Amino acid sequence: MVLHDIIIVSFILAAYLVYFVHWFSLYFAKIGLGNPAKDYYVQVDTGSDILWVNCIGCDKCPTKSDLGIKLTLYDPASSMSATRVSCDDDFCTSTYNGLLPDCKKGLPCQYNVVYGDGSSTAGYFVSDAVQFEQVTGNLQTALSNGTVAFGCGAQQSGGLGTSGEALDGIIGFGQANSSMISQLASAGKVKKAFAHCLDNVNGGGIFAIGELVSPKVNTTPMVPNQSHYNVYMKEIEVGGTVLKLPTDVFDSGDRRGTIIDSGTTLAYLPEVVYDSMMTEIRNHQPGLSLHTVEEQFICFKYSGNVDDGFPDIKFHFQDSLTLTVYPHDYLFQISEDIWCFGWQNGGMQSKDGRDMTLLGDLVLSNKLVLYDIENQAIGWTEHNCSSSIKVKDEKSGSVYSVGAENLSSASPVRGGRIVTFLLLLFAMLHRFT
Repeated sequence: MVLHDIIIVSFILAAYLVYFVHWFSLYFAKIGLGNPAKDYYVQVDTGSDILWVNCIGCDKCPTKSDLGIKLTLYDPASSMSATRVSCDDDFCTSTYNGLLPDCKKGLPCQYNVVYGDGSSTAGYFVSDAVQFEQVTGNLQTALSNGTVAFGCGAQQSGGLGTSGEALDGIIGFGQANSSMISQLASAGKVKKAFAHCLDNVNGGGIFAIGELVSPKVNTTPMVPNQSHYNVYMKEIEVGGTVLKLPTDVFDSGDRRGTIIDSGTTLAYLPEVVYDSMMTEIRNHQPGLSLHTVEEQFICFKYSGNVDDGFPDIKFHFQDSLTLTVYPHDYLFQISEDIWCFGWQNGGMQSKDGRDMTLLGDLVLSNKLVLYDIENQAIGWTEHNCSSSIKVKDEKSGSVYSVGAENLSSASPVRGGRIVTFLLLLFAMLHRFT
């Protein structure tokens, strides 16, 4: 019998000032790597797979961060449990579906990841111990550990090499076998499922790996054989009016379907969808005068309650699952009486992204979102992310409460850049309690 644990990542909110004066939320995770373990701060991205951290001898790796955290370079030689992953190792051949070109016994298994904003990381894989929190009772956790293969970053480029919002690396929560959750699941440490609840009202939230018991979450099937978490969208409703769109706009073929990604801040829509949605929204406010801020955001002046003056938007998915997005979710305030739309025109993105529908934290906040990789389903329900959820310990069958009420506070941090496509701008702060 395979025994599964519940891993909990609790996080706290840290504000961050984009340079046109709007406060966004910033989350980042703290994990323990090596033996003896050292702490590393990593962005959490459901849009990518591997975990990697900057390593000793890295070229163009940041050495300091404006986020007020201490950066640490990982040194395999300082860990008693670290081993290099060779190119003929099972992990490497599984990750790349075969041997790498020119692979010879003893040569390292290399990696190279390019993110949506053009930044990249390259290096080689190592295997070492990872520390995480395991639920042991109601609102109680204890340290546990496992072994995972992850990237030892030797070279960074683009934003990953700057100090403005620098962290030690990125942890991908994708569904590939190379992701940390897949490796821990293969080792019998966890179930291949996780859930998050991001509170953009009060701050805080919960990130739990394992079986969710309560609240009940209805799900929709994932599009099979996709690198991201794609689902089948059926239609969009704006203020009770169903948008008239081409029948194939949400097709689930190559680079189609709808991606659910907590690693992206805003929401990106194909141009025909974006234009139709914005037109219908403006029908509720025909006198609205729009202007562009930072060549990206459509903004306007409005002094009333946006929830009273603008329509709710409902995304309808297969199996009758609906995602309701309220005006206070898709609009953000950059100064007194000045609001901007969080919807982005995919037609303005790269060729690879222009036909893509991608729903990020803009629409996922204040909801408990479940990624059930084992059953190939995703679901959500509205939830108070400052409260608690219930998870199951498969070893004992016990059900435990996990909450965010015992979190410490985080100091505000400032700096950064405008949101980038498909690269995590929100990050997660993991507090080992």
